[in-house]
Amino acid sequence: MLLNVLMTALRGGSVDFGTIIVMVLASLSIIFLILPVHECAHGLVAYALGDDTAKRQGRLTLNPFAHINYLGALLILLIGFGWANPVPVNPNRCTKIKSNKACMAITAAAGPLANFLAAFVGAFISSFFLFCYINWWYTSLDAIIACYIYDFFVYFIQMNVYLAIFNLIPVPPLDGSKILMAFLPNRICEKIYMNEQKIYMGLLLVLIIGFRILSQPLSWLSSTITSWIINIAAMPFGFV
Repeated sequence: MLLNVLMTALRGGSVDFGTIIVMVLASLSIIFLILPVHECAHGLVAYALGDDTAKRQGRLTLNPFAHINYLGALLILLIGFGWANPVPVNPNRCTKIKSNKACMAITAAAGPLANFLAAFVGAFISSFFLFCYINWWYTSLDAIIACYIYDFFVYFIQMNVYLAIFNLIPVPPLDGSKILMAFLPNRICEKIYMNEQKIYMGLLLVLIIGFRILSQPLSWLSSTITSWIINIAAMPFGFV
């Protein structure tokens, strides 16, 4: 992501500043638009299950400043994945479902699903834009500008998929851990909860110091899923 481009520039490599601007804009759209959608999705599903904790704390909002975590936002800007402040969920208040673990799993899954949905929306818009450009706008819109606009959507799609996959990693406090614990015995879940702070610190160290450990497999998986999403969204416009 942006960090790789900046490192290339520091080594004296060729850098397209238009691409840097597009990547920054795509990252900012994730931070100020998609992260609030991701967190609000958690809260809305919890509210639908009977838990009004997020609503009482003012977290059922798309206001980015109600959700933003500055370290997580910085990492999104630099390496393409990070986090917002988690929406509080109290499974004991989920009156419409009996299992606390099921409540946590369902509400946790809502965030990554929101990212996948955002990726599909971005892919559909990018395909529509490409269709319009090829058929009508090619005489009035500069080709370089059109490429930058399309690249923005590609980065937007990639980052949404990246965030969804990252959040599905079964490591506390990520969403994947809550989904996994729905299938684990209570005694194992209790040990995970007891060591959640240590696991969280370990995750931060991996992200900050050795992010390549995660970035390579995540990049491969996200690229594969991104290609599927783009191809599916392009079908109605005859591009596949």
